[in-house]
Amino acid sequence: MKTPDILCLGSVLWDVIGRTPASMRLGADVPGRIARLPGGVALNIAMTLRRFGLVPALLSAVGVDAEGLELVARCAQMGLITDHLYRSDDLPTDVYMAIEGANGLIAAIADAHSLEAAGEKVLRPLSDGRLGSMAAPYPGMIALDGNLTESLLAQIATSPLFAAADLRVAPASPGKAERLLPLLAHPSATLYVNLEEAGILGKEAYGDAISAAKGLLVRGAARVLVTDGGNSCAEGVRGAAVIASTPPQVLVTRVTGAGDTFMAAHIVATRSGLGRKEALRRAINAAADYVSGDIET
Repeated sequence: MKTPDILCLGSVLWDVIGRTPASMRLGADVPGRIARLPGGVALNIAMTLRRFGLVPALLSAVGVDAEGLELVARCAQMGLITDHLYRSDDLPTDVYMAIEGANGLIAAIADAHSLEAAGEKVLRPLSDGRLGSMAAPYPGMIALDGNLTESLLAQIATSPLFAAADLRVAPASPGKAERLLPLLAHPSATLYVNLEEAGILGKEAYGDAISAAKGLLVRGAARVLVTDGGNSCAEGVRGAAVIASTPPQVLVTRVTGAGDTFMAAHIVATRSGLGRKEALRRAINAAADYVSGDIET
């Protein structure tokens, strides 16, 4: 079995994405394209990390239904480690569905009920000796997302199993951002949020990414990165000045997965030892390439 460079803990599912070049309003019925792709926050991050040359291992729940068998096979073909996935006969493979128009994300529904139902079973490889144990907790980097339940995220925030890990944390969506509150002040957590998610965590309406980063640092964050679409992105680190950078202007052809690409690119840059400014710049450029369609899914 390969030794992973990083663990990706959270949603591993099928993305069903409908895209149209037309602007859409409520009730619109327009021509477009519908695609089914491997997705979920944890898997999106893992796929991007793999493109950058890292070998991620997935920690999630995937069914043994036909959809799950196909999904795990696709992940293995991409070079992702799937040996540590929790497989259940009783839980179907999760699905995310979204509609995107020229005016951005119109609507989305995340059916991550199987991941939520599996609960702490997805953490077993971190405690049974395969990846770590209470006596020897996993010492590497773990990317985790807010599709885990609030109780499980709270457990992770205080668990000795994560005491030695470098945690990289992202909400699954603004609707699930509040689940990350237990991890906000975790001493080894880096939070990756957009401006709306930052406001939910900080319980304040921030005007821009820089003020959001400063606000979350005040609330106890050790390190935070805040994106704001095509506006300036910011990174804040406890005890250091907040830095910011503006994304290049690109034609947006898709948005689902952009934040995950940003996070993965920043992880790779920091693992390579790049400084804060260059790591932020590379993450921004990777996300811009993704939304413009220059990076394939």
